[in-house]
Amino acid sequence: MIIFDENVEVYWIELIKNRGYETFSVTEHSPGISDKEVLELARMHKGILITEDKDFGELVFSYGIQGVSVMLMRYDQPQYETIENHVLQCLEDYFKNPDTCFITISRNKIRIRRI
Repeated sequence: MIIFDENVEVYWIELIKNRGYETFSVTEHSPGISDKEVLELARMHKGILITEDKDFGELVFSYGIQGVSVMLMRYDQPQYETIENHVLQCLEDYFKNPDTCFITISRNKIRIRRI
């Protein structure tokens, strides 16, 4: 399952949902919950969290939160097409081998760190 943080644009939710992935939108189902609760949702659903919030990197690495995967998208809005293929390819690869990791996607780079 893919969990979308509150800050993720509807564009991404619709794009990924239309590709057949099972999704959960924090905005729709649990607005206002804390970042730690968002991570717990992703862990509980054995999914990957998609966010645009860099605070999740601190939570995962500085506080040692484990057992959850995060995809951090960094791009200039609204230039979605600059990273769209990266996002879709990373999701496809992730679900082939769902190892816990922190993925950072930018226009020119994909960085994957195993957790």
